[in-house]
Amino acid sequence: MKRIVILIVSLLVVGGLGWYAYRLMNQQGKSDTELIEFSVADTSAVDKLVITDAFSKKIELVRAAEGWTEVDGTCVTQTNVQFILEALKNIEFKGYLPDNSHSKFTTLMSSQHIKVEIFQDGEWTKTWYIGPNAQDHYGQIMLLDSKEYGKSTHPVMMKIKGEHGIIEPRFFADRRKWMCTNIFAVPLERIAKVDVRYYDDPTLSFSVTKKGTKMDVYQQDRKLPQVDTAMILRYLQNYKKVHFDLANFELNDKQVDSLKKSMPFGTLTLKETTGKTTKLRMFRIKSEDTFTNEFGDVVNIDMNKFWCELPNGQVVKCQYYVFNPLIMGNVYFPFDLSGRMKSNLNPTK
Repeated sequence: MKRIVILIVSLLVVGGLGWYAYRLMNQQGKSDTELIEFSVADTSAVDKLVITDAFSKKIELVRAAEGWTEVDGTCVTQTNVQFILEALKNIEFKGYLPDNSHSKFTTLMSSQHIKVEIFQDGEWTKTWYIGPNAQDHYGQIMLLDSKEYGKSTHPVMMKIKGEHGIIEPRFFADRRKWMCTNIFAVPLERIAKVDVRYYDDPTLSFSVTKKGTKMDVYQQDRKLPQVDTAMILRYLQNYKKVHFDLANFELNDKQVDSLKKSMPFGTLTLKETTGKTTKLRMFRIKSEDTFTNEFGDVVNIDMNKFWCELPNGQVVKCQYYVFNPLIMGNVYFPFDLSGRMKSNLNPTK
């Protein structure tokens, strides 16, 4: 009887040890493998990304029929999305952090991280928490939360396969960095009218109308009697691809409001055959130095860039190099500039 009791107890102990060993191995395997599985093998199934930065800025990107957009349909730069999808696919394990650093980085990442929520086929699958750079700047300290395995308790070091550098720059929530820069992408056949108005020098104001094959040019609302049709076509073809240069990273809200309340140096309005109208308001940028413009006027303006208010109210920087072919009608058409007065440009911004 005593031997039977000893045998039963022994079996229970062995069974308990086996169960404990199984759990330990399972936990160890989970820590070592599943909780470093950051990568997404099939990025074609990724249909939503939500990025939240350390300053609580947030952007939600969704895959649409013709590419990625913000959740409200706003256009975003597609190459930025491709950089992210590339990172999702090619991220790989770099190494573990020393045990004595876990507490430090866990605390640091609780308040300073970029959160990237990944959705596939309409369901959340993973969240990346992107923390500080690796000490050698070859990779990033990160933490994973996944639908299948839960959230890791310790951050690890990750890197992008085949690349030297950090991961963080690919992920940002600032909408200004996501903005599509295109303003016009209008083929010739869709243009009905272009109207350019100068307020600091009205003699340069002009408009171009097109109805079928009939095209006319007006200077200060007076029709020009003889205009080379080839020059009109050449001018209108400039609207096929027009982009702004930079989003506004300089002016605060108060300065933007002040700019919008000031007098623009000009406006550009394009009306399409579909009825769509796009109007831009253009503002000079003050320069500390003086320059001589193409008309011989001495001006104190930035000769390279100007502020432009888009139809949605956003203010961006544009290059004269890009816009001069659109706003300088005198280059294409036989304007009468005999009554033109010298400009005295002194912008406030």
